Amino acid sequence: MGAWSARHRKTAVFGWLLFVVLAAYLGGVHGSTKVTDSESMPGQVARAAKILDDAGIKSPAGETVLVQSGALAADDASFKAVVEQVSAAVRGTGKVGELHSPYDTGAISADRHSALLQFTLAGEDREKAVENVPAVMDAVAAVQKQHPELLVEEFGEASAGKWFNDQFTDDFARAEWTAVPLALGILLVAFGALVAAVLPVVLAITAFVAASGLVALSSGMLHTSNDASSVMLLVGLAVGVDYCLFYLRREREERAAGHDAETALRIAAATSGRAVLVSGITVVVAMAGMFLTGIATFKAMSFATILVVITAVLGSLTVLPALLSMLGDRVEKGRVPFLHRLRRGAGEGSRFWNAVLTPVLRRPLAAAVLATAALLAIASPTLTMHTANLTFQQQLPKGNALVATSQRIQDAFPGSPSPATVVVKARDISSPEMTQALADLQSRALATGRMHGPTSLTVHAEQNVATVDIPLYGSGNDTASAEALKALREQVVPATVGKVPGTEAPVTGSTAGSVDFNRQMSDSMLPVFGFVVVFAFLLMLCSFRSVSIAVTAVLLNLLSVGAAYGVLTLVFQHGVGASLIGTAGVGAVESWIPLFLFVILFGLSMDYHVFVVSRIKEAYDRGLPTRAAVAHGIRSTAGVVTSAAVIMVGVFAVFGTLSMQVMKQMGVGLAVAVLIDATVIRAVLLPAAMSLLGDRNWYLPRWLHWLPRLEGEAPVPAPAGTGAHRGRGEHELVG
Repeated sequence: MGAWSARHRKTAVFGWLLFVVLAAYLGGVHGSTKVTDSESMPGQVARAAKILDDAGIKSPAGETVLVQSGALAADDASFKAVVEQVSAAVRGTGKVGELHSPYDTGAISADRHSALLQFTLAGEDREKAVENVPAVMDAVAAVQKQHPELLVEEFGEASAGKWFNDQFTDDFARAEWTAVPLALGILLVAFGALVAAVLPVVLAITAFVAASGLVALSSGMLHTSNDASSVMLLVGLAVGVDYCLFYLRREREERAAGHDAETALRIAAATSGRAVLVSGITVVVAMAGMFLTGIATFKAMSFATILVVITAVLGSLTVLPALLSMLGDRVEKGRVPFLHRLRRGAGEGSRFWNAVLTPVLRRPLAAAVLATAALLAIASPTLTMHTANLTFQQQLPKGNALVATSQRIQDAFPGSPSPATVVVKARDISSPEMTQALADLQSRALATGRMHGPTSLTVHAEQNVATVDIPLYGSGNDTASAEALKALREQVVPATVGKVPGTEAPVTGSTAGSVDFNRQMSDSMLPVFGFVVVFAFLLMLCSFRSVSIAVTAVLLNLLSVGAAYGVLTLVFQHGVGASLIGTAGVGAVESWIPLFLFVILFGLSMDYHVFVVSRIKEAYDRGLPTRAAVAHGIRSTAGVVTSAAVIMVGVFAVFGTLSMQVMKQMGVGLAVAVLIDATVIRAVLLPAAMSLLGDRNWYLPRWLHWLPRLEGEAPVPAPAGTGAHRGRGEHELVG
């Protein structure tokens, strides 16, 4: 691929540009089809959504206005007047459906100082409701301004949805505008030249643009989501820059060693190009494991990531060699004097990596034991990890106005802020038997002491469907809410509507969603983990034709993932150090984060492993003893691995600064894992383990000799009389 691209430079470059433009244009024309509610959740929640979708019933977005006073009681005339004024203001917008006065529903707090005005927003779906809610929020704010002596605040699904939509757009834009210049700045330091620094960033961005178009184009078959776009940007920028960095640095090293431009490019293609291909395939295989969850949101994230990685690999192996062939040594144009001198000044070796590596190779057993113990200690909080679908209050940053309003509502009206909804589909929803069963459902639910009023019944006679909203005690995803849901599903529903022949009654809602999602995640963990580990092992086995290398790769990756889990639990569940990144412990880790981190980290960490071990294998094949080959491989890749890791950590850390808790957890988890992987794993555990194994590193049983050979071509030796140049080239890479 590299040789063809170098010979057909214009075809490769303009072909790539045409591919990017066409993919982006066609994707934009086609548009994105998003994951539906029935696809995004498992269990009874999915079944309830399917019943409502098939019946053409759209659940209107519910909103509430809290009217609260420290001095006035809800029965006072002036308090009632404010409630009536809010009701009139909300109706006056023309954006609401049903509206219920607290004096009709009984939504008045036990101390009689708070009341909830409840209504639904007009609009066939949630997106339309979110469009309609600003006018209602303005009307409520106007009443609050007229009555500063009372508290008049709005909270609900649409107002929360508006905040999420606005914040997601702002955060995504901020991530783009922060991550790209950050990656460019790091590359500028790594190369000391503007052209060399710009190339990887430009290729990574074009890969992301093309992949975005392809995701939109294929979303009719496999629906996509907003989360998929975030993950695609995160991974696409990281791997796109890394792959180009590996390739470009090897080409520059071979030129410094005295090879002509064509030979240097061929060596880079045969070595770093192969490493890019193997690591890209590993990421794709790891991400494919997410399809085993059976959840559409995971499938969307997996598919988007696979497409952006394939696109990045394709760009690195085709258009990058073509551009390097065009530019030649002009890739060093735009040198930044101080940075370039600093990089070349490091040519005498990296003191830091030498200081780390020397004692590790001298006492590999002690180094391996200490490093493993340290990583296991960091991973130990994982034993206490609690996962849940984070509630609205947990997702938003501390001090947010909507969170404060939600908390005041929950304090005045204890219980889950989002009720459980029983979706009843019957042969005849209006029959006397079913009418009595629906009444029994509500009364028995309240009699358990785990649920509270007011309950709400909506009958859709034409569709033979009814929905019953029953508030649960608890915060929504705590033990109290889970126990209440269990009682509703296993005791109340079977004893009432469940007794009517031909009836099904799945229970949905935010608590049900969290419980069902967690159960699906737990059931998926073993098959996904097994799939990823087995295929990663097989890829390493075929790539290096060594059982030891494959086993070592899997064990080291498991250690880095475990350490990332430990940090995630410590920071976001227990709150240790959370204030440093502008958040607080929320008592749980988002349900999908552990599984997502596992598959993506298992793939990404192979970048470094394949790159470093490939270099060690090259040295071993040239005749160096294993320990000397390990020392050469680690030292000669230290500079590029450091640069690549800093870029990945920087890009992931940007997501750790965003507003939503789930983005913070994803960014911090990835950043910590990559940092550990590029330092403790690659600089300590990998060389220590390989030194201890010695020639057993390359062990392959005779009965496995039939495995296909995926090994790279033998590197071309340096031209005669260029030994001094080779020395400088190798040292320059260390820097």
